[in-house]
Amino acid sequence: MSQQPPGRSTAPSPKRPDASMLLLTNVMEHSLDDGYAEASARRAAEGQAGMPRTLKAKLGFAACLVLAALVVTLGAAQARVAAPVLAKERQELIDRIDAETAAADTLASQVEEVRDDVSERQRKALQEHGGDQGELVALLSGATPVRGPGVKVVVDDAEDTAQGGGGARETSSFSDTGRVRDRDMQRVVNGLWQSGAEAIAINGQRLTALSAIRAAGDAILVDNRPLVPPYTVLAVGDGKKLGAAFRDSADGQYLQSLKDTFDIRTSISVQEKVDLPAAPSLIVRTAEPYKAADTGKGTS
Repeated sequence: MSQQPPGRSTAPSPKRPDASMLLLTNVMEHSLDDGYAEASARRAAEGQAGMPRTLKAKLGFAACLVLAALVVTLGAAQARVAAPVLAKERQELIDRIDAETAAADTLASQVEEVRDDVSERQRKALQEHGGDQGELVALLSGATPVRGPGVKVVVDDAEDTAQGGGGARETSSFSDTGRVRDRDMQRVVNGLWQSGAEAIAINGQRLTALSAIRAAGDAILVDNRPLVPPYTVLAVGDGKKLGAAFRDSADGQYLQSLKDTFDIRTSISVQEKVDLPAAPSLIVRTAEPYKAADTGKGTS
């Protein structure tokens, strides 16, 4: 009877539950390096472990503790002394800022008073020396408030100004094509003048022959005063004719293309009555009235 060959396979030894984390297990079980453990055992065998045993060592240890306590105490005392000084300097700085701010506000108020006085004197001079045309000249120069029918044009940035098309608008300093730019407002104002507007104001800022519309970064300045959207343009004139003429003009079509292409929000409405303030002041430095030379000859 043939003997059955013995089996060659043996049952595998059971695996440790943490076999997949051998590195972490080794770190946890051998947290202290073997060299440190040997040095500690050697010092314990030589009697060098624990607190100092000799009087000299004990005195040195006590001196170190006293020195450490002294350093901590001095640091706390200096911090306590310096805290009121810093608080006092901070309060002095705040007081100076408040005082300078109040002084700047006072100066700004004085500037406004002087500007109003200059404007009033200009209006009186125009009325006294302008003859029958004095009021008309004051109105056309922006030196006096005006009221009458007109149109209201509102221009605002696109709702999502991060989106925008391409084209020529990307060549300016504005990174967002959905933002209203200074040249857009220039074209709106010029289009209204060309369409028959007699007086114009943007966000309550009256425009004159010397007004400038510029850009400073992403802000639009009118006579060096920053404006924020939406930009409301009020123009005095025959409302229906003025609105129709502006829509048909090249600048009105330009505004419509901004709305269609870049989603800039615009609206034009006829107003029965609009009120425009007077311009702050007109500062003329080089222009002088022209006076015809007196030839002494009578007219025939």
